[in-house]
Amino acid sequence: MRIAAIASLLLLAACGFQLQGRQVMPAALANLSLVAVDEQSDFTRALRASLKASGSRLVGQGGADGTVVRIMRDELTERVLSVDARNIPTDFELTYKVEVQVRAGGRELMAVQPFELSRIFSFDERKLLAKEREKDILREALARDMASVVTRRLSAL
Repeated sequence: MRIAAIASLLLLAACGFQLQGRQVMPAALANLSLVAVDEQSDFTRALRASLKASGSRLVGQGGADGTVVRIMRDELTERVLSVDARNIPTDFELTYKVEVQVRAGGRELMAVQPFELSRIFSFDERKLLAKEREKDILREALARDMASVVTRRLSAL
């Protein structure tokens, strides 16, 4: 029994299996500055928190040799997917798009790379306040998910 458990753990480790959560950042990203088009966006705040949780130390604008993670694009779009017989929207798609670039010491570690996540949610005009709150929660969740995706990508540099 014990041997089977140890063998399964070794197999999982050998295949690269890793629990989600905290990512280990490479040495080049131990100290970095985060430059964003919108410093207070949901994504920027979530990425900042995710980088700190992963062991990176965020510093101010670095010199020519500092590592800079630059958020080139940070936007949330909303699109109507369907309407009812009275031409009132019933389904929406929220799409979060970001573009991230990483430079260190005057060289590019990661070229501008686009990331995109989207979610669909239904809308009911009779429940306007609840649906607006649902949209806000969904927007924040998309930003956190996007920050997690970007953090995983950065940890692979």
